[in-house]
Amino acid sequence: MNTVRFSENVLCSAEKIVKECMGAEESFCKSRCPMHTDVKEYVKKIADRDYEGAVKVIREKLFLPGTLGRICAHPCEEACRREKEFGQPLSIAALKRFAADKADEESLWDVTTGEDTGKKVAVIGSGPAGAQAAIDLRKAGHEVTIYEKEEKTGGMLRLGIPKYRLPREIVEKEYRYLDRLGINFQMGVTVGRDISLRELRKQYDAVLLANGAQKGSIVKVPGYDADGVYTATEFLKEISLTDRFDRAGERIVIVGGGDVAMDCARSALRLGAAKVSQCSLESLEELPASTKEKDQAVEEGVLCNFGWGPAEILAENGTVRGIRLQKVKSVFDEEGRFHPQYEEETKVIEADTVIMATGQLVEDLTDGAVAQGQGGRYQVDPRTLAAQTEGVFAAGDAAGGKIVIEAMALGRKAAISIDRFLNGRDLAEERDFDCEWNHETKLDVPLPEGTKDLPRVQDNLRPVQERILDFEPVDLGLTEEQAVEEAARCLSCECRLCMKECTMLSEFGRCPKEVFDPVLKTGQLDILQTYSCNDCGECTVVCPHELPVREAFMEARKDFVKANLGEPPLSGHRPVKIHQALGFYSMYTTKVCGGKKNDSSN
Repeated sequence: MNTVRFSENVLCSAEKIVKECMGAEESFCKSRCPMHTDVKEYVKKIADRDYEGAVKVIREKLFLPGTLGRICAHPCEEACRREKEFGQPLSIAALKRFAADKADEESLWDVTTGEDTGKKVAVIGSGPAGAQAAIDLRKAGHEVTIYEKEEKTGGMLRLGIPKYRLPREIVEKEYRYLDRLGINFQMGVTVGRDISLRELRKQYDAVLLANGAQKGSIVKVPGYDADGVYTATEFLKEISLTDRFDRAGERIVIVGGGDVAMDCARSALRLGAAKVSQCSLESLEELPASTKEKDQAVEEGVLCNFGWGPAEILAENGTVRGIRLQKVKSVFDEEGRFHPQYEEETKVIEADTVIMATGQLVEDLTDGAVAQGQGGRYQVDPRTLAAQTEGVFAAGDAAGGKIVIEAMALGRKAAISIDRFLNGRDLAEERDFDCEWNHETKLDVPLPEGTKDLPRVQDNLRPVQERILDFEPVDLGLTEEQAVEEAARCLSCECRLCMKECTMLSEFGRCPKEVFDPVLKTGQLDILQTYSCNDCGECTVVCPHELPVREAFMEARKDFVKANLGEPPLSGHRPVKIHQALGFYSMYTTKVCGGKKNDSSN
């Protein structure tokens, strides 16, 4: 048969299908995950009680399933269809934790690595960004050494998140994966003091700055330098290492409204403080802290002052004695810029200790070799994370990440760039940057018929009066029956209605877009599939966009017959001959009644 040249009708139909088909679009949860975890798939496996299978799916993208199941800010849940429709998203993080706790055995871990490349990379910092980059680079075959200033790995996972939220044995277990991969560690080494970036650059083929934002900031209101004022990072680090903070008094005030502020307030209660208060510029509705963290803080006895900002720290003989707050009128101006405005009203809270949880800064380890911007974040190409200094990259909080899952995604993005750099490839050429971050899916499908508003499973929390006495875990996790029931709430969001309606389509691809994409790119279409279509049109009937799949196949048939000089394009395909002899249906023949050529179809 001669080369098939598809008609304009086929090409136009194919273009519309490829452009509008939603069959290959990611589910809402997966598209909002910066690491593109296949939530729908592992949740389905949990519903089927295949817990090992669920862990394997999670670990295709994440090496911290137990950690993220406990502390992830889960942007996936905000995008969940059940959240949009009913205000009760799937408990995705809790399900991830359940799978990890139930079945994450080291025997399931993929510890294969690529063939050694002879290239060496230094990673500064063992937090989630540095660790993720190290994993990806090692699996690509490069030799990787992590430089960590502390004596234990994990960065702020270990030093900044209280144990009642993230038990340290979970971090230790999951970080053993790096050892299993053969990643090297230089512990207790501070880059910029014990060894310089310049020296590292001489010893290694590339360097990644993933040192995080570990320097606390202080709002410089009058009295900020009084004895008894501390940063959140200092406060949480000491508690993480010792379960104590002996410098704290009986009356503690936390300044800030994010999750770190709530961590500080709840930790202060567990230290035995008689009174713990909090203040934040934001109102309850604007509060950046997660609903869960805020609710649990209030439940445990933190006295919250939402919409009140620090005006002055009151001191006596240089020591904190209280804090004066001023009522906030607005936090942002009309253009959305941070520009707090205040009312005249003020109030005073007596205090011995003030903890500033007002953001963290990145400490420069490069001696000025890499420029820094707001908050000390290194200035790098936002797409590739490459610094202007050749061979130097940055990731995680040091490059602008805000939550753990974002730090990991930035670590992976940096690893892709470093691997390209080491292989002499352009850092951006033919690279799909959408797949390296969260994005908006084009999925827009109706709710499955019969969908009910099923209640979200409730967390199993220790009693308040018990849990505030220690740093043991607050959340006990889901039971097996709870997990299976919750997983069954998943709506399995996708648009593949045509594939379910037509068994033929599913034999040749995942969706019509995948089937017709080669027509536009290479001019190819599977002839067997074309003639497998039974011309029923049910695929178009169930399609939300009423895409012309049937029409495309029927028009393509004419092109196959034409390319075969009017003869059946499939061996022994009698229907074409029959239609040519007895009929003149244009989908099956290039002739009209009487045996003459149909010039209009040529």
